[in-house]
This record gives sequence, C-alpha cells and structure tokens, in this order.
Amino acid sequence: MCCGLFGVQVVWGLQNVNTSRILQTLGAKVDELPILWIAAPITGLLVQPVIGYLSDHSWGRLGRRRPYIVAGAVLTAAALIAMPNAESLFAATFILWLLTASINVAMEPFRALVADTLPQEQRTSGFAAQVFFIGLGAVFAAALPWVLSHWFGVSGQAEAGRLPPSVHMSFAIGAAALLAAVGWSVLTTSERPPECLEADPLFDTEHPVPTSTGAAILARSGGLWLAGGCVLGFAAVRQEWGRELQLVAGIAIAFGVLQVAAVLLRRAGHSSIGMIEIVEDILHMPVVLRRLALVQFFTWFGMFALWVYAIPAVAAHHYGTSDPASPAFGESADWVGILFAEYNAVSALVALALPSLVARIGRRAAHSLALLLGASGFVGFVLIDAPGLLWLPAIGIGCAWASILSLPYAMLADAVPPRKMGVYMGVHNIFLVLPQLVAAALLGFLVRAVFSGEAILALALAAGSLATAAALTFTIPPQGELPTR
Repeated sequence: MCCGLFGVQVVWGLQNVNTSRILQTLGAKVDELPILWIAAPITGLLVQPVIGYLSDHSWGRLGRRRPYIVAGAVLTAAALIAMPNAESLFAATFILWLLTASINVAMEPFRALVADTLPQEQRTSGFAAQVFFIGLGAVFAAALPWVLSHWFGVSGQAEAGRLPPSVHMSFAIGAAALLAAVGWSVLTTSERPPECLEADPLFDTEHPVPTSTGAAILARSGGLWLAGGCVLGFAAVRQEWGRELQLVAGIAIAFGVLQVAAVLLRRAGHSSIGMIEIVEDILHMPVVLRRLALVQFFTWFGMFALWVYAIPAVAAHHYGTSDPASPAFGESADWVGILFAEYNAVSALVALALPSLVARIGRRAAHSLALLLGASGFVGFVLIDAPGLLWLPAIGIGCAWASILSLPYAMLADAVPPRKMGVYMGVHNIFLVLPQLVAAALLGFLVRAVFSGEAILALALAAGSLATAAALTFTIPPQGELPTR
C-alpha cells in the first residue's frame, strides 16, 4: 500500500532539487524563482480537495482511490520526461504546472487509502511506513544526478543554456520508477467498499449546523474574502508590490466567489453539487484541523524556503558564485542534491522510531521536538561556513521531515468522519499550500529588498518559522480529546 509513494517521492525529489536549476539555466533570475515555483502550491490548492471529494464518492473495479492514483501516475511520467527537455523558460514553467497537477492527483489518494484501511491504533505506524518509502524515494531522486555522473560516467557538465545529460537521464529513470512503484501498489492492494467503512461515533457525517445557518456563514465568509482580496489586489497594483501579491489577491477573490456561488446554488436547490460540499466542509472542519492549520502554515513556509533557495544560497554563501553555468555552481547543486538525499534518508530511519517515541511522549510532544530539530538544522546552514560540514544540520532537517510527513496525518485521520476522509485529507493540503503561496509572494521581495540578494538569509527566516510551529503544536487537542467545534 505504501510502496507507490516511493515513486511519487522520486518525482517530488527530482522536482525539488532540480527545478531552480532548470529555471535558472533557462534565464530566470534568483528573485524570480518564488513566483515561478508557485505552480506547485497552486495546483495542490486546486487539485487535492477535488480529487479527495471525487474519490470519496467513487467506486469501480479498482476501488475508489486507486483509479486516481493510476491516472495521475501516467500523466506525471509524461510530464517528467518533458521537463528537462524544455527549450524556454515559458515552456519549463508550463510543464511544471502540468507536472505538479498530475503528481497531486496521484499523491492525494495514498493518504486517504491508509486512513481508510487501518484501525485507529495502527495509523501512526501506517503513516510512518509511508514516510519510510517517501524517504527512500527522495534519497534515490536527490542523489541520482550525482550517482550517474560519478559512478556511471554520465556527463554532469552543462553547456550554456542547457542541462547536463545526467539531469536528463535522471528524469527518465524517475518516470520509470514512478510507474513501477505505483503499479505494484495498485496491483497488490485491495480496498474496502464505502459501505464497509464504520462511522466514527464521535462525528456526524453531515454538517453540524443547519443549511440556512451554513448559507449565512458562507455568505459572510465569501464577502470577507472578496473584500480582502480586492483591497490587497488594488494595493499591490497601486504600490507596484509585484505579481506575487497580485496573484495571492486573485486567489482570495476566487475563493470568495466560490463561497458566494455556493450560497446561490444552495438557495436554488442544488444541494448535491460537489463544490458546495467542499466549500462547506472547509468551513465546518473539526477543531483539530483548524489548530493544525496554523502549525502547518509555519512548517511549510520554512520548507518552501529551503526548496527554493537551497541551491542559490549554498552556491553564493559557501561556493562564492551565482553563475548557473560555472563549474562551482554545478558542484554546489550536486552537493545540495546529496544533502537533500541525506535529510530524506534520515527521515526514513527516524520514521521507524516515531511510533515508539509517540507511545512514550505523545504525538504533540514528538512533533514539537522534531520541528525544533529542524529549526536548528536551518540555523546550521546559516552559521556553518565549510560546505563539507553541512551534512550535520541536514540531520536535524531530516528528523523534522519524518514527523512533518506522518504525525499531522495521524492526528487528522483520528479527527474526521470516515466517509469524508478523502476530502478532508485534501482540505488539509490547503494548509500546506497556503504558506507556500505566501512564501512565494514574500520571499522574492524579502531576498531582493530586505536581504540584499543574500538567499542564505531566507534559510534563517525558515528557522524561525519552524520554531514557531513547534510552539503552536501544543495548541492541538491531544489524542483522545477531539472536540468537533
């Protein structure tokens, strides 16, 4: 059941390590990277709740989760092969959108599949097992260009405006690994039909407030989102704050429009329209998900800063170059790939110990401890001057990553109605995506105007963000105390 996430994470690993390199090779400037990277959070914001809802309400020969896993994997493999062959910055950005949309289709049902299948007492172990396979896939992906160059003689040197052959081959191998791993999970996993899912006695599968009250809440919330988006958009255009904040304003306006449309459709008697249910599910989500959302905001803000700025930060701060065509930049990119492989390897090993740690100190304390270790890792990237010693802080980031990918999902799986597991796993992803949108909107400006172009300071900001998330973890109700309001 978890093996397919090996292939899924191979894709994310190749994307995380190489996207900035691809974009800079095709002419992107360092302060333009966040807005170009925004494809990943935008597609996650749009795709995962919809796929979760659809899979909750689907059933076929392959079950309800596996058809979406298969379709997403096939589309992702095609986009993955196309990505390093892009001839222009526009083409690379367009393919990045296709790639991230497709991998989100494949990834979202895996979380719900574990929650559907395992009883409550096994969910921490189940999500930890997912992290083990995710870690292995990420190690494989992050190290692949370096391994091809140093072990198999594939050239790692790039011509001006071109990617090295090692990167091209890595993406092709990644596509094959994705299809093989997902195929194994789909063929060897069975699903329980919806009628076999036991209802959780703590939760009603319907909305906890009457429809008229829900419509009033939707109308007020939609109006606030519309007004806030319009104000931000006007200010961003008037003050020339940049495209990033204009895009965030557009998203706020779109979400407000959806809520108002849901009210109008509800009043017209269209109560079965899926978008109404998704929007109302967001507004009526359990308190665990509400509190977890704030923790996830600061967590994923910090991780997004790492993925966007690790290569340019290490290249400039530790190797003294900002030229993507220079040998030193290529060396720094390969070393960052190894560091990414390391922190993912650490996460795979730490995941095996997480169930025992949780049994001793609880999920909240274990997650907070892991996030503090991650914050210390980011501090290490800023303070350590010798690039050869950066493997030390990568250990702390790996400890945090193991918990980030498992314990929040275990908390969530115990707190939502079983028949809405897919849609709430997708809604939870919104709170992973929103901080990445905010980061994409702010980091470029901060690096350019506040940090004087020093990308390493974005990692210092990430350290403070993870430390804040660690403190907020204790606001989440502990296991066994799950109020619905």
